[in-house]
Amino acid sequence: MKITLDIPDEALQAQAISQSDWLREFAIALFRQELITLGTASAIAGIHQIAFQELLFERGINLHYDLADYQADVESLRNNHWR
Repeated sequence: MKITLDIPDEALQAQAISQSDWLREFAIALFRQELITLGTASAIAGIHQIAFQELLFERGINLHYDLADYQADVESLRNNHWR
């Protein structure tokens, strides 16, 4: 799916926000509302997941990581023969 945002030039010029800044803020907002995953958010923001996690940390935003996520990660590691 591709979504196109039509932001008026006046809004862009008045705030001096770049396209990458808009995408990053959009990704943070959707992630914060638990509407998208960390991977999807980092892809929208155009940055590596670790860099996105650092950005969230800097803003005091918690990762959505619970026991089920941990168990899925452990299972994935086992299935891929990680030790």
